[in-house]
Amino acid sequence: MPRLISALAAGVLFGLGLTVSHMIDPAKVLGFLDIAGDWDPSLACVMLGALIVVTPTYVLAGRLDAPLCAATFSPPTATRVDRRLVAGALLFGVGWGLVGYCPGPALASVGIGGGRTLLFIAAMLMGMAVFAGISRDRAPSVLHRESARQL
Repeated sequence: MPRLISALAAGVLFGLGLTVSHMIDPAKVLGFLDIAGDWDPSLACVMLGALIVVTPTYVLAGRLDAPLCAATFSPPTATRVDRRLVAGALLFGVGWGLVGYCPGPALASVGIGGGRTLLFIAAMLMGMAVFAGISRDRAPSVLHRESARQL
């Protein structure tokens, strides 16, 4: 139960931060990506602010024997840049650049975003389902092993 409560609190705090910083507005994100036109640096400022907050947290976490809501730390096991990572990053970047949404801001703006936001979320969920279907057809990946270990 503490994991669920902390996950909910982190999600609410993240959504609130996205809302306060106006990052749930696709026009702000697209303005940041428009480096050759009317560039809006506000997203870079939000990212810098996030780094200022999270850096001491990583330092503190390195000093702990275990996380607060789990038995052990679960650092990423994959360290290689492979085709799947590059393809996923490209697909994410193209979608982000076309629509101005990534998953967090889209979910945070579901109440005010209208049909375009709901269409994005539907497409995102379909993409996740397609990925899950493709991944199931292949040999178990690190992602599947990690998911099974968390259950």
